[in-house]
Amino acid sequence: MEKADIIIPVYKPAERFLVLLDRLARQPERIGKIIIINTERCHLDELIPEKELLERYQNLVVRHITKDEFDHGKTRNQGVSLSDSPFFIMLTDDAVPMDSHLVENLLKPFADGRIAVSYGRQLPAPKSSLLEQYTRSFNYPEVSGVKFAKDIETMGIKAFFASNVCAAYRREIFDTLGGFPSHTIFNEDMIYARKVLDEGYGIAYAADAGVEHSHNYSGFRQFHRNFDLGVSHAQYPEVFGGIAAESEGIRLVKNSCAYVMKKGKPWLVFSLLWQSGCKYAGYFLGKRYRKLPLKLVVSFSMNRDYWKLQKKQKFDTN
Repeated sequence: MEKADIIIPVYKPAERFLVLLDRLARQPERIGKIIIINTERCHLDELIPEKELLERYQNLVVRHITKDEFDHGKTRNQGVSLSDSPFFIMLTDDAVPMDSHLVENLLKPFADGRIAVSYGRQLPAPKSSLLEQYTRSFNYPEVSGVKFAKDIETMGIKAFFASNVCAAYRREIFDTLGGFPSHTIFNEDMIYARKVLDEGYGIAYAADAGVEHSHNYSGFRQFHRNFDLGVSHAQYPEVFGGIAAESEGIRLVKNSCAYVMKKGKPWLVFSLLWQSGCKYAGYFLGKRYRKLPLKLVVSFSMNRDYWKLQKKQKFDTN
């Protein structure tokens, strides 16, 4: 198996970013370049001066962009343009590899020429909440699998679920399909993954390729995040239309409720209902963002800089 380049968009990195790079340094035989697209140079310099960063880690390529230039899809495409490997791996700057076999295990599914994307398992941090721990196990189970277009009928939106927190891509297919959408608020990974299935390729879930990655989001934070999720679903009806994402959310709520009861912590049901309500409200409004005033849309959104460009290009009210 050939080497893969690693592409990491970075913004206001914490110590976890250096731990991530340390873990990658333990598996250099499978890694070509590590390409860092950093938003605002000053934030990276606060953690570690660039000169020291380049001296500490081998094969590092660093590019800086401004906050206004960042976009979930375009920025990642920029990273890909700096790669010359037949495979590349997307990571976020807070996704810490669980062991020294991450790259190896992410690349294994590509032995099947039909596989275009392979994504890894996200495991909760030790201090994550009980609800977050269950959510991770719900979305990222212990068993690996492969998904094709035929699975949309039975799996719904889960069939093209994939996450750029930790995902590998076959470059040839990526280029053929046009890469990630160049201007999107969220979900660039799933938008591309749906295209993969529609073109007859497969998506692999590599459960043995694990990263530690979780968030203890407040209800309000969940609202903002799911508002952007709803916006992306509204903007890409060809990807998400006709598939009821809410049904998967309802299943998560029911299973989470049963889990906390089983753990003997029934009081967490109140927290579950609050967070779930915030998620649904955000998603509901996000899907209907075109009916809302721009000022309200911006205040509801997690990615508020996205709307600056929208405003310049004339807010989409169609």
